[in-house]
Amino acid sequence: MKSCWCAAIIVATIGSGSDAAVAQPWPTEPIRAFIPFAAGSATDIVPRAVFEPVGAELGQSIIVENRGGAGGTLGMGAVVRADPDGYTILANSSAHTIAPWIVPNFPFDLTKDLSSVLMIGQNANILIVSPAKGWKTVQDLVAATKAKSGSINYGSAGVGTATHITAEKFRVAAGFEAVHIAYKGGAEALADIVAGRIDFYYCPISTALPSSRTNGCWRSPPAHRLGRRSFPTCRLRSKRSIRTRT
Repeated sequence: MKSCWCAAIIVATIGSGSDAAVAQPWPTEPIRAFIPFAAGSATDIVPRAVFEPVGAELGQSIIVENRGGAGGTLGMGAVVRADPDGYTILANSSAHTIAPWIVPNFPFDLTKDLSSVLMIGQNANILIVSPAKGWKTVQDLVAATKAKSGSINYGSAGVGTATHITAEKFRVAAGFEAVHIAYKGGAEALADIVAGRIDFYYCPISTALPSSRTNGCWRSPPAHRLGRRSFPTCRLRSKRSIRTRT
């Protein structure tokens, strides 16, 4: 089973302030952090867990604003347009590196408009489906997609996200057609999986585990990283996993 490891990264606008401005104490006011996906997504959960202790250490609040949509480009744009004074940052996923290549007329030059600060985490994506579908294995899912060519759909946290790219790699490798449904964030996609409105979703493990335990969603974990203790209610169905950094 293929899995994708998506990194959470912090970036900020590039400024060319004077030496005097650089020498001033920082921070002296709250910091705004834009997350380009909806609340409850993995790219929202991980940065929030980091910002709280960092804000306490800095002595200033880090105010989070979710600006989801367009594969993360709306949130990116808010930071690019902000004053480059060190008080506006972006917490993004691996979509940060993918979007410029697949979004038509991408409006920014991320190598010039933003500067990387640090990577704060990694998250594995695992394949999940609704228990209402009746599929018990990956083979069941693939057989259903081929029996109903073009009628199967899958969700993602947005165009160009790791959840989208991983699902496409799986679809192409398995040789079936499926309709892509892009959401503003992973929480909405996960909710529609639970409700049975979409057929499969490569969900970040940090958000997949609580739902799978509560709602019984079937999942195929990245077996090379996870043991049975992580998934007490399911069997590991694959010993093969491919990691991709995107």
